[in-house]
Amino acid sequence: MTYAIIRVGGKQYRVREGERLLVDRLGQDEGATFSPDVLFVGGDGDAGAVTVTARVIGQRLGEKIRIGKYRRRTGYRRHTGFRSRLSEIQIESIGGAGGKAARQDKAAGPLPPTGYEGMTVAEVGEHAKGWDLPALEAALAYERSHGKRKGAVSALESAIQRKQREEDS
Repeated sequence: MTYAIIRVGGKQYRVREGERLLVDRLGQDEGATFSPDVLFVGGDGDAGAVTVTARVIGQRLGEKIRIGKYRRRTGYRRHTGFRSRLSEIQIESIGGAGGKAARQDKAAGPLPPTGYEGMTVAEVGEHAKGWDLPALEAALAYERSHGKRKGAVSALESAIQRKQREEDS
């Protein structure tokens, strides 16, 4: 049985195909599919590049947590509650890099440089100086669709302008 360890919302989960999970609220709409970060693949699965596809089933509230404050001999008592906002997801597939999701990524255009997803904004600004123009444009497209980090977007835009000026002269 193939299983994978994925990261969603800063937490790690061990999942199998068809499994449903409650995770911290995602910014996705109901019915949307996404590919979480894959940390490990086990079982009889391929140890190579693997993608996990998940679908958002719905949004719901978690169980209520009651919070009480009390100070003795003063009559001070306060009660409040908290319900975490959760998303229910279902694991659609655990597949290799040659799957349907990989073909969609290739059709979308060039990929950002390797390791870009894990880079900080400072690292992006530093490494962008050595990338060629198609790699910079791919990284900018990835950043606009995924991270939307202002510092990374501005560093990539300025690196693209610099490269275009160098090519023109």
